[in-house]
Amino acid sequence: MSLKSTFTNAFRGLWLFITSEPNNRIHLSLALLALAGGWIFHIETSEWLALILSIGLVLSAEAFNASLEKLSDLVHKEHHPGIRAIKDISAAAVLIAALVALAVALVIFVPRLYALLA
Repeated sequence: MSLKSTFTNAFRGLWLFITSEPNNRIHLSLALLALAGGWIFHIETSEWLALILSIGLVLSAEAFNASLEKLSDLVHKEHHPGIRAIKDISAAAVLIAALVALAVALVIFVPRLYALLA
């Protein structure tokens, strides 16, 4: 497989991920809100790194979750307890990533919001 086709496949997968997964609207909206907050509050370089890594973690976890769900649906269209466990654990990975991202956002933005309101 050539380097060009590898990138073509990856960008096609990214497009499918962005356009076909409803949860992405939530994640991307919150990511944009966090990035806007970083810009408005002039956060430090280390905070930018934490914010960007958190966003990447959530989006990557969601992409893996979506992939596992699609693969599981191909393997077993009807209800199957093993497939349900796989889907639930995969969803838990997204939840963990989202909670970590929330914690990062709270550490970065709560003191700034508090200072702004005080």
